Amino acid sequence: MKKARYDINIKNFLPHRAPMLMATVTPYLDEDSVVTHFEITEDCIFLDSNGRLAEAGLIENAAQASTAIVGQSYFDDEDLEGSGNKLVGYISAIKKLEIKTLPEVSELLVTKAKLISRYDTGTMSVCTITSSTFRNDDLIVDCTFNFLIHEV
Repeated sequence: MKKARYDINIKNFLPHRAPMLMATVTPYLDEDSVVTHFEITEDCIFLDSNGRLAEAGLIENAAQASTAIVGQSYFDDEDLEGSGNKLVGYISAIKKLEIKTLPEVSELLVTKAKLISRYDTGTMSVCTITSSTFRNDDLIVDCTFNFLIHEV
């Protein structure tokens, strides 16, 4: 059983880089759950014409946070820098998606995800993860994804 990790640099464990990195701070990660933070900046590529984070950005934020749960199992416990990062993840299905509002520049998103199911086949994992994104403690996104994660 992996120990919980606190305040990890999630960009070391995701293939995404700016401007596609949508989860920047990870205060908590364990075998079944994760909490990430993302502050919306003016240079975010997912802003709509009104300066709000578009639906695609909210989905990408939730997906990146969610895949950290299963993705971490492909790294050694001592690998805190993500030097073993040879993973690719795909959203294979969005089973549920409810977006209540679009947040604006400078707002902080807190995304919490929980592993529902997982099936491993050697170098590949198929999983279902539920995710909730909050702004000022208000739920703004509620979703459930299926992912395919594999080593490259």
